[in-house]
Amino acid sequence: MAANKKRVAVLISGRGSNMTAILDAAKSPDYPAEIVLVLANKPDAKGLETAANLGIATQVVDHKDYKGNREAFDAQIHAHLEAHNIELVVLAGFMRILTPGFVGKWTDKMLNIHPSLLPSFKGLDTHERAIETGCRLAGCTVHFVRADMDSGPILCQAAVPVLDDDSPDSLAARILKAEHRIYPHAVALVAGDKVTVEGMRVRIDEGSDTKLCANSEAQLIF
Repeated sequence: MAANKKRVAVLISGRGSNMTAILDAAKSPDYPAEIVLVLANKPDAKGLETAANLGIATQVVDHKDYKGNREAFDAQIHAHLEAHNIELVVLAGFMRILTPGFVGKWTDKMLNIHPSLLPSFKGLDTHERAIETGCRLAGCTVHFVRADMDSGPILCQAAVPVLDDDSPDSLAARILKAEHRIYPHAVALVAGDKVTVEGMRVRIDEGSDTKLCANSEAQLIF
């Protein structure tokens, strides 16, 4: 069994499919992270029910209650994270832009997954943009969070082919499968103290197992 597991909070806005993938991985006794809190900015986020059914503490900080006061919204989230002694924050479909002050408090301790091969296609509509620009590869990126959106140091990526008959939905489904494989592993690397951040570069310990099962649909890049 992994000793001294990192206490992790997952922030969601919806069903939390990446959260579920991480929770499944965390069932292994050797997984170095324990999900102890799931926090959502929407009271009806389906992922809250998933977490509660597994006995995980849940919390709602409804952004609508803060009337555009992002600093107060973020301060409330931070208070809940501190109350649960959180060591690592994982954003899993959390659809709010966090303030620089909040991000600064969690430098190198907060991860996000974005559905493109960053630095290409930051922001929204990533699948449509990849198809429209004729990309032959698309994918997803796990990165450390910085104040500028989708701009932090890259930990790992997964690339999938863009097929000739792809629609945004079919490409999104293929990329989501890759997300579910890469994010739990990325969380494990950070929770297991296997990475070092040097500016915009992320160094992974040479002894770390970064070999995930690759197939014709996805190639993992560390």
